[in-house]
Amino acid sequence: MNASEPSRRAVTTTHHPPPTTHARSALFLGGVRSGKSRMAQAWVAARGPRRTYLATCPRDPTDSEMAARIARHVADRAGQGWETVEETLDPAAVIARTATPVLLDCATLWLTNLGCQLDWDEAAILDRVDGLCAMLATPSVAVAVVSNEVGMGVVPEHPLGRAFRDLQGFANQRLAAACGEVTFCISGLPLVLKSGSSCTP
Repeated sequence: MNASEPSRRAVTTTHHPPPTTHARSALFLGGVRSGKSRMAQAWVAARGPRRTYLATCPRDPTDSEMAARIARHVADRAGQGWETVEETLDPAAVIARTATPVLLDCATLWLTNLGCQLDWDEAAILDRVDGLCAMLATPSVAVAVVSNEVGMGVVPEHPLGRAFRDLQGFANQRLAAACGEVTFCISGLPLVLKSGSSCTP
C-alpha cells in the first residue's frame, strides 16, 4: 500500500447524499380519497417538529357540511406541531414568509379560487401557477403540494367543466416539472413518478 491510498479513500468516503430534511418540493397527485393528502402530510411531518398547513379552501358560512370538514381536519392535526394558515389566492406569499415545512392542500381548490377571481382566464391563471412553480423549483423550506388528477374520468358535460379539466391538467404538468419529487396516489398506495432521493418520509 502506498502513502496515497489512504488519502484517496478518505476523499471518497466524504461524499454523501443530502439528508432527507434538505429543503425541496414534492407533488402528490391522485383522485378523491386516493390517500394523497395523508401521504403529503406524512412527508411534511417527517421534515420537522413544527410545520405549516396551508389551506386553500374558502370558508362559506352557508356550507355547514364543509365547515364541519374543516373543523374535523383542524382537530385531527391538533397537538401535532401544525399551524394552519388559510390563504385562498396567494399561497406563494405564505410560503415565502414561512420558516417551517409547508403542506399546500390543495392546488385544485386554489385553481378554482383563481378562476372565480380572474373570470376563468386560462392564461392569467397559469401565470399565477408559473409564479408558484418558480418558488417550488428552489424552495427555501420543504414544500409538499396536493393536487387532484381530474383527467382520467368521463369528459365533463359542460364547457366550464371541460375548461377546468384542461386547466388542472396544464397546472399539474407545470407543478410536476417544478417539484423535485412527484408521487401519484391510488387506493392508498404511492406510485413514484419522479424522485429526488426518495418520495417516502
